[in-house]
Amino acid sequence: MKKTDVIIRPLITEKSMSDVQAGKFTFQVAKFCNKYDIKKAIENTFKVKVVSISTGIIKGRKRRSGTRRVEVVKSPFKKAVVKLAEGQKIDMFEAGA
Repeated sequence: MKKTDVIIRPLITEKSMSDVQAGKFTFQVAKFCNKYDIKKAIENTFKVKVVSISTGIIKGRKRRSGTRRVEVVKSPFKKAVVKLAEGQKIDMFEAGA
């Protein structure tokens, strides 16, 4: 398993951007990976020290779309909130990035 297989993308929301001041960064990760895999991938990719990780499966939500208002189910995904050591940050979460 490669480190590029673990991290899918960063999750940029209002809540995740407010958590940046506390040193917490949110990512969508592969469903099969565990906390150890996520920690190793984050530390190797961004060259930071991970203190703790919280994970959770986000349920796929139903949306109506199109002219016929057909119900579409978004697929579920795994979310990881990573807390970094004091004073460290990931540049992709900056406001201007």
